[in-house]
Amino acid sequence: MKKGLKGYFITGLLVVLPLYLTVYVLSIIVRFMDSIFVVMPVALQPDTYLPFHIPGLGIIVTFAGILIVGLLTTNLLGRKLLELAEGLMTKVPLVRPIYNSSKQLMETFFKKDNEGFKKVVLIEFPKTGVYSVGFLTGKVKGELKAKTGEDNVSIFIPCTPNPTTGYYIVARERDVIYLDMKAEDAFKLIMTGGLVVPKYDEYAHLTDKGPIDASRNIDINRR
Repeated sequence: MKKGLKGYFITGLLVVLPLYLTVYVLSIIVRFMDSIFVVMPVALQPDTYLPFHIPGLGIIVTFAGILIVGLLTTNLLGRKLLELAEGLMTKVPLVRPIYNSSKQLMETFFKKDNEGFKKVVLIEFPKTGVYSVGFLTGKVKGELKAKTGEDNVSIFIPCTPNPTTGYYIVARERDVIYLDMKAEDAFKLIMTGGLVVPKYDEYAHLTDKGPIDASRNIDINRR
């Protein structure tokens, strides 16, 4: 009977806990986005005219504002205003590094021609025989390439369970094992500490013959 109750409890926990965490995170996001109205004049706050508060209205307003900014910056006048604003931002000592870093990070994630964080790799880190899952962020250029004198790549290795922190390493390209899994699957793998493993059917026959050689793996993924 105790084993049966324990099994029911664990089954219920597996159903309830993800739902609770999802609702909890969404509620935090909604409250955070709704706080945008605090900095607005009272005359512009929706609660001034509505009979009751509508949760999540801040998300709609923020989305609409971002959309309007995007539309404005697609024309000549908008681009000129953007260039002027960016010029002012880059002249402020404390603001310049934050703005430039944030802009480069967003371009890395959203530009179609940028391969950063889109290719999942496996690399021996932090020592030989121990592998870490990481994301290829690009080819090494500039001083790093000149000083190393090899074909190296930049890799970001996230931490578990918080993938927003991690390690940046420079590795020889021939030592990198390229994986087929999608970036979102890799994030799930990392955040769960390996509990959620993506399905792997293609090339599965190669693993039956032993470990996959790194160079052979690279050839497979670059075909």
